[in-house]
Amino acid sequence: MMKNWILIFIAAFTFLSITDAGRIIKNNQPEIKEVYTADIIIYGGTSAAIIAAVEVVKSGKTVLIVSPDQHLGGLTSGGLGFTDTGNKAVIGGLSREFYHRVWLHYKDDAAWNWQNQSDFGNKGQGTIAMDGEFRTMWLFEPHVAENVFENFVKENNIKVLRGEWLDRKMGVVKKKGNIISFSTLSGKVFKGKMFIDATYEGDLMAAAGINFHVGREGNAKYNETFNGVQTGVFQHDHHFKSNISPYKIQDDPSSGLLPYISAEPPGEFGAADKKIQAYCFRMCMTNHPENSVAFPKPDNYDASKYELLLREFNTGRNDWFSKFDVLPNKKTDTNNHGAFSSDFIGMNYDYPEADYQRRTEIIKQHYDYQAGLLWFVANDPRVPDAIRTKMASYGLAKDEFKDNNHWPHQIYVRESRRMIGDYITTEHDVMQRIETPESIGMGSYHIDSHNTQRYVTSEGYVQNEGDIGVKPPGPYRISYGSIIPKKEECTNLFVPVCVSSSHIAYGSIRMEPVFMILGQSAAVAACLAIDEKCAIQDVSYNQLKKLLENKNQILTKEKK
Repeated sequence: MMKNWILIFIAAFTFLSITDAGRIIKNNQPEIKEVYTADIIIYGGTSAAIIAAVEVVKSGKTVLIVSPDQHLGGLTSGGLGFTDTGNKAVIGGLSREFYHRVWLHYKDDAAWNWQNQSDFGNKGQGTIAMDGEFRTMWLFEPHVAENVFENFVKENNIKVLRGEWLDRKMGVVKKKGNIISFSTLSGKVFKGKMFIDATYEGDLMAAAGINFHVGREGNAKYNETFNGVQTGVFQHDHHFKSNISPYKIQDDPSSGLLPYISAEPPGEFGAADKKIQAYCFRMCMTNHPENSVAFPKPDNYDASKYELLLREFNTGRNDWFSKFDVLPNKKTDTNNHGAFSSDFIGMNYDYPEADYQRRTEIIKQHYDYQAGLLWFVANDPRVPDAIRTKMASYGLAKDEFKDNNHWPHQIYVRESRRMIGDYITTEHDVMQRIETPESIGMGSYHIDSHNTQRYVTSEGYVQNEGDIGVKPPGPYRISYGSIIPKKEECTNLFVPVCVSSSHIAYGSIRMEPVFMILGQSAAVAACLAIDEKCAIQDVSYNQLKKLLENKNQILTKEKK
């Protein structure tokens, strides 16, 4: 079950020891490292990684994907099937090709095995499911997305080495600002002319000595408005709307705080901190009995973890099902909603820079919290009858994530490290207050940060902090400089996921279609740098721009 999965996950990082001689000791026998070469080496298995690899092949270069993950596609195939699109008109290139292939899949009647397409309809809370005019589809089941990525790999004969974890301590070899190679914990060595870090965590970037930031900058850093601590700012419904006691015994501070409430003050408004927005799993559920598996009850289940939710229910909260976003075949992409939900607020601060074992522990803690939450709402008799009864009609989708007990294989890393690169995208770029240089793609989604902490107000009540939702005036440009390091740090590494941006700007950039856009643009630039025999910072932008436009990337759009 889940316990076995976690043990296997940890074991993958601990069975080897690396020697200074560049060999591996395995079962007390030295082995020569296997060496793999390609023009471009991509580290990661995310949507950005796969799209980047496809582009490398289309651009006539050789490529290898070195993926720590067994499953390809990251969050796109990991439960986030209700796509955060923003303005679909600026999603171009291979990113749009992905959504076109999803559309082709659902055009076939055979894809609708649990319901008829006519019964599904064509809208999901403001999002057109099947966009016939542009032949794209934006709502999809996890396994459908994964199959699209696997087909991309197969069609383009892309070699993928799975379960390969970067040796973050000693694995990266650099010479005169160039990465020469990196090695993984299995002992394999990967040599290339160019490298792309397409992970959510930015591990290759960090191991290569590139400067990065974790947490929230203060507003003063880049003269922003929505960065740093945001106490008293409520732009979504993800805060407590009633005065609720944070203490184990209501209104009795001597009884101690309920779980997951910080005893520390939240900090001054606008100030910097090391906190990051909350993570969760995007759950694929169904209320179709033939395809439903009951919510698992964690071994360490403790109902007291959810006392705060119970108190919120008792105030009359009735929006529990608001983010059960509908997917084809009677499934959902269930996301966080409300003050107490699937976001495990404040429990991920270590994750970005943690070692693999600690990250595994954090993921397990998130599983325990979220699985326990689902079980609690569906089974605890104190939950209001209407909510409990409806929740009990749901379960995990039996035909999804079959090798992981129907639980998503990818936790939602909403934010981790962010590179401090050649250009730092800020709120001013997103809000179009300045002219962003050298566009390689566009974003358009709201500036969206989930809560970062749960604390006790000066009045003695519980409250959340960090949730921001600000709409840009229109699609905005993303600069080439935001996916490359400073020249003095590295001249052959692209970072299209942990991009160079402020915390609050990343709240908009961090959408899966954008990651695919930036992955393709990074690959085009990498190939161009090889052809021009130059550092990536010296690539001719005019030539890059022409290539991107020829590949249907959308680089600019007039503000409406």
